[in-house]
Amino acid sequence: MKNLDAAALADASSNFAPLSSNAPAAQGAQAQDATRRTILAAVIGNTLEWFDFAVYGFFALTISRLFFPTGDETSSLLLTVATFGVGFVMRPIGAVVLGSLGDSRGRKAALSTTILLMALGTAMIGFAPTYADAGLWAPVWLVLARLIQGFSAGGEVGGATAFLVEHAPKGRRGYFASWQQASQAGALLLGSVFGATLTDVLTPEQLEAWGWRVPFLFGLIIGPVGWYIRTRTQDPESFRQAKAVHRQASPLKQALGSYRKEIIAGFGVTIVWTVCTYFFLVYMPTYAVRTLKLPQSVSLWANGAGLMVLVVLAPFFGALSDRIGRRPLLIGFATAILVLAYPALWLLTAVPNPSTLTIVLLVFAVLIAGFTGPAPAAMAELYPPEVRSTGLSIAYNFAVTIFGGFAPFIATALIARTGNPLAPAWYVVFAAAASLIALLAAGSALRNRD
Repeated sequence: MKNLDAAALADASSNFAPLSSNAPAAQGAQAQDATRRTILAAVIGNTLEWFDFAVYGFFALTISRLFFPTGDETSSLLLTVATFGVGFVMRPIGAVVLGSLGDSRGRKAALSTTILLMALGTAMIGFAPTYADAGLWAPVWLVLARLIQGFSAGGEVGGATAFLVEHAPKGRRGYFASWQQASQAGALLLGSVFGATLTDVLTPEQLEAWGWRVPFLFGLIIGPVGWYIRTRTQDPESFRQAKAVHRQASPLKQALGSYRKEIIAGFGVTIVWTVCTYFFLVYMPTYAVRTLKLPQSVSLWANGAGLMVLVVLAPFFGALSDRIGRRPLLIGFATAILVLAYPALWLLTAVPNPSTLTIVLLVFAVLIAGFTGPAPAAMAELYPPEVRSTGLSIAYNFAVTIFGGFAPFIATALIARTGNPLAPAWYVVFAAAASLIALLAAGSALRNRD
């Protein structure tokens, strides 16, 4: 009996031995899979969330005729882009509420909330009655939808960027965080594809009657898909550890009390990021149609080419910043944008054809990627984990509200006021100069923080 027990024990030991030796490898593979899932959650959710912002900008002319029929095309367009900008007024409020939620309740809770709110705003636009159907209630409904979207977006960038940075392995934060910008560009690209396809396939009458609603209704998948993915992720380990050590009652109070310099630095870095994003990547199709007199489908396809470059190059420059540092890239590409903005618009107006538009958008896609690839990590590293979502959300969204959200309105108004199609270039120059000053003045504020 003893011999039998010994033999059984030896046999059992031999069966368990291989499992024990392979356990570390299996655990490593599981950890890698978990990391991929969390990164995918941030990228997919952010892509879907920005999609509806993109299509609103791309269909601005159609929306202006349906919701603001003033009888004057310029006035209608100004009201449309002003409504686009109204959503950004809510972003600082969303930044405070949802950014603080991300630091107090966790990244997962905040990101799940933002995506549901964005789905609500998208549904409201997709099913919105036009002015012909509801009179003045139509633009009121549209404004309300944009306010909900703006509130939601106020917590998205800070939460998603913190989520990416805190899941990144040491020495790869720039690459991981760059997917924040790549996912935004992917959303804009998806909007371009929808816009170009619909304008090619549908007649102008069909596009105005119902075609413009299609991308907004497609965006309704934000709710079930994005919420499902995000609720099955976990908060980053570094965040959980920081929360266990630092239990502050109010992340907002701590961020504003102890990290004012960092918030100002992040605000300044964001200016050129947001102005270039909303002028070159959202408003440019409208500029190409109204000012350059190019077909809408041509402008959307050219814009799509630039966005594809941005999707590919933002992670490249993010990874490069892990090797050579964030600051040299940020300063270098902000300087390039400052120098080239006016010549780019001059070339567009001097030679207004599809080839010129495509070349200009490709060049600026490279410049924007060079700046916005490293920028998310640089901004996230300004703060410790316990206030990262709050500080980043406040800095980013106040800059977006003041300078980016109204960039299409400012560009349209500058052209209308001066009669000069080159006037918007000076706004881009101003934005680049402001960010350069912030970068040079920030000094030690732009440092790596775990």
